[in-house]
Amino acid sequence: MDLIIERVIKINDTINGFAWGTFGLSLLLGTGLICTLITGFFQIRFIGHWWKKTFGVMNNEGRIINDAGALSQYRAFCTALCATIGTGNIAGVATAIFYGGPGAVLWMWVAAFFGMMVKFSENVLGMYYRRRNSEGAWSGGPMYYLQDGLGSIKYCKRLGRVLGMLFCIFTVLASFGIGNMGQINKITINLESVFLPGIYTEMFMGAKKVNWIIGIVLMIATAIIILGGFRRLAAVSEKLVPFMSISYIIGCLVVILFHISEIPAAFSSIFRLALGPSAIKGAAMGISLRLALTTIKNGCKRGVFSNEAGLGSSVMVHSNSCAREPVRQGMWGIAEVFIDTMVICTITAMVVLTSGGVDLQTGLIRAGYNDSTLVTVAFGKSFGSPGKWFIITVITLFAFTTVMGWSYYGAKVTEYLFGVTWSRIYRLIFIVLIVFGAIMESNLAWDISDTFNGLMMIPNLIGIIFQTPLIIRLTKNYIDRRIRGKKIEPLLSYDPDIQRDAAKVVSSGKD
Repeated sequence: MDLIIERVIKINDTINGFAWGTFGLSLLLGTGLICTLITGFFQIRFIGHWWKKTFGVMNNEGRIINDAGALSQYRAFCTALCATIGTGNIAGVATAIFYGGPGAVLWMWVAAFFGMMVKFSENVLGMYYRRRNSEGAWSGGPMYYLQDGLGSIKYCKRLGRVLGMLFCIFTVLASFGIGNMGQINKITINLESVFLPGIYTEMFMGAKKVNWIIGIVLMIATAIIILGGFRRLAAVSEKLVPFMSISYIIGCLVVILFHISEIPAAFSSIFRLALGPSAIKGAAMGISLRLALTTIKNGCKRGVFSNEAGLGSSVMVHSNSCAREPVRQGMWGIAEVFIDTMVICTITAMVVLTSGGVDLQTGLIRAGYNDSTLVTVAFGKSFGSPGKWFIITVITLFAFTTVMGWSYYGAKVTEYLFGVTWSRIYRLIFIVLIVFGAIMESNLAWDISDTFNGLMMIPNLIGIIFQTPLIIRLTKNYIDRRIRGKKIEPLLSYDPDIQRDAAKVVSSGKD
């Protein structure tokens, strides 16, 4: 048995190195660069416009639902953030700094800058190729723009279909692991060690009773939410995401204020050590190069792990928006990456770098710290035990919302593969697996699901690259009409019927 597990680990490490290694991250950054260039640096050139059409409308038209089978733009945004904002915003940032030094933060920003336009492009394609399912709700995502977009290109029909199915298979497998059992396992460990130490430690069927209790409680809570349908999930997300995000941001800002004198040195270390800790820079050229690559990979990988740009996952939520303009929902993708990485990940990095766990001159981690304690110790030094309780509570909420979001992703790809009925069966399986997440001990399931998470990215990015001409046309059409005021026909959907109905809404000024 041990031999089999060792072989599985070796195979997984090889595939993981391919998906999250130089090839995968180069494909991601390359796609981001292409999307940035073909849209004319949209995220910078039209920053005022997309800011106004996203954050500027959260309390006005962004909350209006003008489509009975859809969500408001703001609610779709919160539901997407539900899964995007997770443990990667805290533990992921700390891990990037632990292995890559402060310079990894710079590469996290770089990945996010280009990731904005990757997520923009994903949403644009997702909206353009979406359609109604048998229940009248919108269905969209990479599987549809791979099948109907990439598949419409000469000689690519079969390729588009195969890549769409592979994306769905990888997503289902990732949803059970990184989107469910891995997150639940983290929640269980945190709750047991901090809030329930020494309670119900007796063993039952190979696991502590307290783990079973936590798992059952989490299973019931999740079932109440996701079995209530997508609208209940969206309603919970709309309330929970802003609350937990704002609470965490305020907590981080207070910690940073305690060490405000260290902020200049922290930012300096980010830029100065972008190619690796200076303590080792004087070594042989080969070592320095490997160190630089480690810093870049950790920053980029953790940035993607946090904001999910390139994975194609949140497109399935954005495609349920009541917006008719593909580019309009694309701008919410830019806002999603901005909030996730440029705001939340950045303040996490500042907490880590200013609180003493990292030597800002060399970039090396001080003795007594590791990647799992950098943030917790920072809060503990500022607030004592309540600080540790606060950060554990936040991590628990972040992990729980990730579970909710991934339950929807898995259901939508199951719907694509087998139909609406099977998506309901998927939800039941997903709920039951929560208990297994609470009692499992092995990290192998987490590692394998991380691999499937990375494999999702490859077919999605291939679909985006092949459809860059369409992205250019859709973006130019929007800019000409909405920004430059030209009187031209809107380009809104691949389907003539949806195009006609959407054009009526757009021309009436309701979108």
